[in-house]
Amino acid sequence: MKIAVNTRLLLKNKLEGIGWFSYETLRRITKQHQEHQFYFMFDRQFDESFIFSGNITPVVIPPQARHPLLYYLWFEKSIPRILKKIQPDLFFSPDGYLSLSSPVKSMNVIHDLNFEHYPEDLPYPERTFYRHYFPQYARKACRIATVSEFSKRDIINQYHVSPEKIDVVYNGANDRYSPLSESEKFLVRANIPGVSPILYL
Repeated sequence: MKIAVNTRLLLKNKLEGIGWFSYETLRRITKQHQEHQFYFMFDRQFDESFIFSGNITPVVIPPQARHPLLYYLWFEKSIPRILKKIQPDLFFSPDGYLSLSSPVKSMNVIHDLNFEHYPEDLPYPERTFYRHYFPQYARKACRIATVSEFSKRDIINQYHVSPEKIDVVYNGANDRYSPLSESEKFLVRANIPGVSPILYL
């Protein structure tokens, strides 16, 4: 199976929330599914550390999509041209954006709909773009993943999407996070003012 992936948020030393989600998810999926070929679609020069395994082909596609007009150009003009060449079985987008101009079967991750409920928190161009296009992305997607039951209900209510089309995929933890030993827990509690670590033994 050939899977094209929107990886524009994989930025060296600049990973934020959805970027970290993309990193941790794609790192595991690509390594665990060597039977599939992945095409990572970057909007700028990429760092080699994001090519997690030998079944990934990186593709750099201008322009850099960091503004609503450039979002449109990247997803509706540049991406369809590349998808036509690659002929993937699926286009996967972990940041929610899809290409409405491409007939390729698509799946996205819609993390939340804060822009629908708190539009004043975003600059006018961004919130206008999101509120116009995300309902269309939700309708186009063959499957939608989201990170909580709350967001699933919100997508259903806001965009009238069938519940059967949405999968809840919880955010995972980085490998650096692991359970503390009992002695480590004792030391942590001992350093909390007013808390006796003895109570927890």
